[in-house]
Amino acid sequence: MTVTDADNDWWRGAVIYQIYPRSFADSNGDGIGDLPGVTAHLDHVAALGADAIWLSPFFTSPMRDFGYDIADYCGVDPIFGTLADFDALIARAHALGLKVIIDQVYSHTSDQHVWFQESRSSRDNARADWYVWADARADGTPPNNWQSVFGGPAWTWDARRGQYYMHNFLSAQPDLNLHNRAVQDAALAAAQFWLERGVDGFRVDAINFAMHDPQLRDNPPAPDDGRPRTRPFDFQQHLYNQSHPDIVRFLERHRALTDAHGGAFTVAEVGGPTPQAEMHAFTAGSTRLNSAYGFDFLYAPALTPALVKQAVETWPDAPGTGWPSWAFENHDAPRAVSRWVDPDHRDAFAAMKMLLLLCLRGNAILFQGEELGLTQVDIPFDQLQDPEAIANWPLTLSRDGVRTPMPWQADAPNLGFGEGKPWLPVGADHEAMAVDRQTRDNGSLLNLTRGLIAMRAASPALRQGAMQVIEAGDALLVFTRSHRGQRLMCAFNLGKETLAWHPAGPDRIRVLAAVNGAQPGTLPPYSGMVLETIG
Repeated sequence: MTVTDADNDWWRGAVIYQIYPRSFADSNGDGIGDLPGVTAHLDHVAALGADAIWLSPFFTSPMRDFGYDIADYCGVDPIFGTLADFDALIARAHALGLKVIIDQVYSHTSDQHVWFQESRSSRDNARADWYVWADARADGTPPNNWQSVFGGPAWTWDARRGQYYMHNFLSAQPDLNLHNRAVQDAALAAAQFWLERGVDGFRVDAINFAMHDPQLRDNPPAPDDGRPRTRPFDFQQHLYNQSHPDIVRFLERHRALTDAHGGAFTVAEVGGPTPQAEMHAFTAGSTRLNSAYGFDFLYAPALTPALVKQAVETWPDAPGTGWPSWAFENHDAPRAVSRWVDPDHRDAFAAMKMLLLLCLRGNAILFQGEELGLTQVDIPFDQLQDPEAIANWPLTLSRDGVRTPMPWQADAPNLGFGEGKPWLPVGADHEAMAVDRQTRDNGSLLNLTRGLIAMRAASPALRQGAMQVIEAGDALLVFTRSHRGQRLMCAFNLGKETLAWHPAGPDRIRVLAAVNGAQPGTLPPYSGMVLETIG
């Protein structure tokens, strides 16, 4: 049996647990989760069997976009703690065998960052070209038709320079000019700062927004595909405000840095309706990022066999092709059990969904509380915090509804999140799903998830193997996973009617895992199983 370099990559096939620190655990009673709160609950993640945690931003920030507007790449915001608290978190995670991945945001900063404060001060300062500035048109209007993701033009007038600056997101998030080599150097220096503090990798935020068309050409209109358009951003093809081909040159510099620090793992977030080409470009070969994920499942209105087949077949097991990562939920997308199934079938669906995610070829990213089956919380308008939700009310992605406090103890104030009033309300139905209750229940989703992750860790085929979709019907999904002599068949019923299904062939088989009564011959509603060929 030959062990390849790929077999030694800790991240290949890893289970990564995403922590949104603001909502994970509050250690000081101010209603906001923090780094000591994370550290105190890392045992929970280790007990799941996860390989790594991904920490959403905890950097110094005015919190206009809750940390994705960074004012100091190398600082910890006081609401989250201190650098010493971060060092303690790293030490505890590593002691538990957990790798630590943190966000890096190279597309934009906060308008409170010292770089932007200097850049806006004049047209001839040392950082004058560190952001994207442009003159007004002759009539005073913005230089082109680019629109912001959060609504309205992607340009804001600044009287100090007498120019517009570009922002793909909030006006408080000016876009960096990553075409500038000095800006790249500064971004890489920030990454090196965290590598030297012991982080094991980076999740690179919105990387396809990191470079613009220097000619500032207008975006063409997007054809009407029938989907609702709630923002001006939805009316354009985003050819020029993002996705410049030189992004990959920066990523090659980034890869050289991470390789120099023990091969730290890198995964890109790539948004948009057709991200596949960019995800492949950003991960091609051995000189760019290790992995990427898009929004195949995160914004999908339904989980179907066709969706799974389409998503996984864009990542063939071929030389030079990058490694995929998959998420059904995250801090930007509503809870899957609230999107994909009616309330009467949520428990069964959550179990089936978990097995499916852990059987896909690629890395599995779990969002905090997904292992508990948490539902989306309906946040009333007067309690909304998310600027996107407020701006687009009531046609909102409801990011606040997935960011509610983690329920640790059913009978404790605020479900054990902390003593102070939480920054978002706890879910009305989350008490029954609390960690302490599920830990004591052998049949809980939490304990099922622990067992399924252990199965995945022990299975070369599930961890790293090739995947071939055999059947993708209206509700029936069947695929194989194979690696180093192990061959598995995975069968799922994604619908609410019982299906008859028999594994083909004369081979002897054994059931490695089954949920909701699945067995060879019968797949009840929302069920699934993993079969191993013997001999």
